Amino acid sequence: MSSPHTAIPIDQQTVVVTGGARGLGSHLVRAFLGQGARVVINYLTSAGAARELAATRPDRALAVRADVRDPEQVAAMVRAAEDHFGAPVTTVVNNALADFSFNGDARPHADTLTARDLDQQFSGTVHGALNTVQAALPGMRARGAGRVINVGTNLFQHPVVPYHDYTAAKAALLSLTRTLAHDLGPDGITVNMVSGGLLRTTDASSATPEEVFDQIAAGTPLRRVVTPAEFADAALYFASPWARAVTGQNLVVDGGLVMN
Repeated sequence: MSSPHTAIPIDQQTVVVTGGARGLGSHLVRAFLGQGARVVINYLTSAGAARELAATRPDRALAVRADVRDPEQVAAMVRAAEDHFGAPVTTVVNNALADFSFNGDARPHADTLTARDLDQQFSGTVHGALNTVQAALPGMRARGAGRVINVGTNLFQHPVVPYHDYTAAKAALLSLTRTLAHDLGPDGITVNMVSGGLLRTTDASSATPEEVFDQIAAGTPLRRVVTPAEFADAALYFASPWARAVTGQNLVVDGGLVMN
């Protein structure tokens, strides 16, 4: 039994990555598998991709379907993970993105944005994160340590494209990150956010015109757009013992486009 505030090496962690079958989620899964973790690949509709990814490391990867918006499904997923691996879930990466594509031409504008648009993103992003944290919390407390890593965005600091619904939900997730960090710190659980900009390229950003990528690259000190694999590296930091004293933080990983 670990004592409170003990940092668990990544290769001893059981990690749930929500929305882990495709896009950024698949890179997050590969990053944790590459460091020796046991990884649950959560999916909703991408069963084939999830199973294919799990098959690359059948000893340490498990594909589990669950809608993160449904607390009962999320609780069942965590139980399945604990039964399969014989260990509690110690790390949650909240990456799932409900029904959204980064398409500036098709986005809701100020005069067409609806409460339903906002509710849809809040349900997947904020409610989903809360569901996963609450499901994993008993196991983390029993282990005396845990990591929650939320996927954010730099768009609420630099709204190069005003995706109102998506950005509002991610801003709320940052607030939840900080309040949960306050509440869960005494249990040895850290809660942090990794915020990217537009990534080159994920399923969600596949509709983005090439000129937008070029414009963003030109505005960064690195003169390029960050890749999903580079973003995943930052998530590994928050999960690692190196970040044992870091909580309630938002690390922007966008090549320097936004400087806090």
